[in-house]
Amino acid sequence: MTKTRRLFGTDGIRGKANTDPMTAGTALRLGQAAGLIFTRGDHRHRVVIGKDTRLSGYMIEPALTAGFIGAGMDVTLVGPLPTPAVAMLTRSLRADLGVMISASHNSYEDNGIKLFGPDGTKLSDQVELEIEALMDSAFGDRLADSHLLGRASRLEDAAGRYIEVAKASFPRGSRLDGLRIVVDCANGAAYKVAPTVLWELGATVIPVGVTPDGFNINKGCGSTVPAFLCAQVLEHGAHLGIALDGDADRLIVADETGEVVDGDQILALIAQSWHQAGTLRGGGVVATVMSNLGLERHLGDLGLDLHRTKVGDRYVAEQMRAAGLNVGGEQSGHLILSDFATTGDGLMAALQVLAVLVQQKRPASEVLQVFKRLPQRLKNVRFSGISPLREDRVQTAIRAAEIRLNGTGRVLIRESGTEPLVRVMAEGEDLAVVSEIVDSLCETIAAATRVRDAVA
Repeated sequence: MTKTRRLFGTDGIRGKANTDPMTAGTALRLGQAAGLIFTRGDHRHRVVIGKDTRLSGYMIEPALTAGFIGAGMDVTLVGPLPTPAVAMLTRSLRADLGVMISASHNSYEDNGIKLFGPDGTKLSDQVELEIEALMDSAFGDRLADSHLLGRASRLEDAAGRYIEVAKASFPRGSRLDGLRIVVDCANGAAYKVAPTVLWELGATVIPVGVTPDGFNINKGCGSTVPAFLCAQVLEHGAHLGIALDGDADRLIVADETGEVVDGDQILALIAQSWHQAGTLRGGGVVATVMSNLGLERHLGDLGLDLHRTKVGDRYVAEQMRAAGLNVGGEQSGHLILSDFATTGDGLMAALQVLAVLVQQKRPASEVLQVFKRLPQRLKNVRFSGISPLREDRVQTAIRAAEIRLNGTGRVLIRESGTEPLVRVMAEGEDLAVVSEIVDSLCETIAAATRVRDAVA
């Protein structure tokens, strides 16, 4: 039987700050356990720790630091930086482990911990299980002797290193002169580096969401609030709007008319551009089960395959490595371009979009609508305790919905990896039918939950 991870979800550990599991005590023990597992060999071991702008980062960072030092690891602190920057620095510094303290697109009350291996990729389910098992054991006698404790230091030029790597992903010889770009940094980790990269490449930059105060990360801005980006684009007459999330591994774009462009369209644009340039490897791209069926059909018309994975950008990255592909991503805006980064990087993905705009010299509204989306609807149903998906009535309703679509669309029901939610998605040729299916399934799941709770 496959063991279930207790602490780790789809993207690391996440929860309300100062509440189990997102406490200083858990962070301390995680640092100790992960430090012991990644101490391999006789060399001096190092871990890189970055964070976003949440108030609780001041609690989690020193707790993790103490844990790693206790395991005998030196700690390099890089401060607020995007998640992909931490992954990049982990490889660049030849570190044994990388850690990002962030709850991504969640509000400031939450926080999270993401771990990267020496190669800058997120840890596998199996390694996360090993860490959890060690955390649950008595390992005190394995911690470092007094004379072997680690040290902590701060890398002062960390931001500058990432800025140069990000700029290097933009085509050599090209510039952004003449383009007005709104960049919404969600009051998060990219609030300094993202505007700087765009400005140094020649753009006229309108930065918003760049005044973090510990409480306003993702608040009314960022990739999860695209209406704010669209309004800013129209207000400033920008050629393009770029919205990142709290840790900047995710991207949403708005064209000059204020129309939102999601991750599927961006993925299609980059894949098509690289395919035409001969730089797309493996004859396809990777996306998740959530990506629109229109994307799959468009790629098929280009002679490209779409490899689908379960939700989570680390699963996308794993499939990319397994299949030898260099482009992958999620509809939510996690785009992985392995020629430049080992994990989702919103800024680098935006630079690839801008490269196409510069090359084609056409408005974003003409360039970014790459394929026709099939009507798709997604709703969430909250539950408590055991998942309602195990109920017979729910399974029967799902089978009936699939029969109704009769091969012209898809039904996807899954549990969230970070919250007690069932996500209900359907897509097909007819929006009315799709909406009816989603509403009916949501009601069936909610009713099953109510009945179960009443019996309990």
